[in-house]
Amino acid sequence: MTDVGGAKRGVRLEDLASLARVSTATVSRALNDSPLVRDETKRRIWKLAREHHYPFKPQMPAMLTGASSTIAIAIPTPLGKAGSLADPFYMELIGGVGEAAREAECDIFVSHVAPRNFDDLSELVAATRAEGVIFLGQSFLHERFNRLSETQSRFVVWGAELSGQRYCSIGSDNLKGGRRATLHLARLGRKHIAFFGDTEAPEIMQRYTGYATALEEVGASVDSRLVLPVHFAVESAEEGVERLMAEGVTFDAIFASSDLIALGAIRALRRHGLSVPEDVSIVGYDDIMIARYSHPALTTISQDMAKAGRLLVSKLMNSKSNQDIRSERVPTDLIVRESCGA
Repeated sequence: MTDVGGAKRGVRLEDLASLARVSTATVSRALNDSPLVRDETKRRIWKLAREHHYPFKPQMPAMLTGASSTIAIAIPTPLGKAGSLADPFYMELIGGVGEAAREAECDIFVSHVAPRNFDDLSELVAATRAEGVIFLGQSFLHERFNRLSETQSRFVVWGAELSGQRYCSIGSDNLKGGRRATLHLARLGRKHIAFFGDTEAPEIMQRYTGYATALEEVGASVDSRLVLPVHFAVESAEEGVERLMAEGVTFDAIFASSDLIALGAIRALRRHGLSVPEDVSIVGYDDIMIARYSHPALTTISQDMAKAGRLLVSKLMNSKSNQDIRSERVPTDLIVRESCGA
C-alpha cells in the first residue's frame, strides 16, 4: 500500500477491510479464526492477507493458502503398541488423500494427535480448524466411532465395515483379499500355510477370516500353531518366523497381512538358509511400492490407493450435507510376482 506522497507502508487491518469490503473487526476476527466469521469470508480474508504480505502473528492460522477447504488426517494408535505413521502403507495412503485433496483444491495436514479413546476422537473433531478429519485405521475404536457419529458427522474412517456400524468407512474387501491370497498358495501345492497378522485389528481379522475360508474350501483346517499375532513391523514378522523355527512347526507358505510383514518374514527365512519361493512361498497385502522392487519381488494383494483417497475426500466433503456418506469397499487384486513361485 502507498500513502499520499508515494511513501510505502505496511498493510494494515483497515486496508484488508477495504479490499474485502467488510469491517475492520471482521478482518481481525477472521485472522484469529473466530467462529463468528463465516468460513467463506474467513478464507477470502486469509487469501487477501497472504497476497498483500500482511504480517501475521504467531497465534493466527498457519494455513493461509486460499484453499477451498482444509482436511485433517489422524492415525489412531493401536492399543499398547507404537504408532504407525512411518508405515509405508500409510504414507502411500496419505499420498492418495493428498492427490485427491489437490484436485478438490483442499489443503491437508497430518495431526500429531494419535487418538486412543473417545475423548481424544471427540476433541480432535470438535476442536480442529479443518472441515473434518480422516482417520486412517479403526484400531480398537469401532464403538467409540459409533458413539462419535451421534454428535459429529465431520469425519470418515479408513477401515473395515463392521456389524452395527453407524459411521462411514472406506476400505478394501479384506475377506475377499485374504481368501484369494490363500487360495493362490493352496493351488500352488502348498499344504502348510501360515497366517501372520494381529487379528485384534478389525481389518486383519477379516483377512484372517478369508484365509480360514480358503483353507476350508480346499479341504484343509486351520492349524493354530500356524497363526501368529504379528504386528505391522519387520521385527515382529522376524520374531514370528523365529518362533515357527524354534518350535519345529512345518510350514511351506506364509500369507502375511501386510507387505511390511511379508518383507520381514523373507529376511528371517534367509537368515535360516531358506529360499523364497523354493522352500517357502509368500504373499503379502497392500502392494506398497517397495513390494515390486524387493528381492524376490513380492506377490501381494493390491488396494487402489488413488481411488481410496478420492473416496475418503469426497465422503468427508459430503458429510457436511449428509449426502452419499455410505461406506464403500475398494476392490482388491492379486498381483503375482516372484515370491510365491508362480
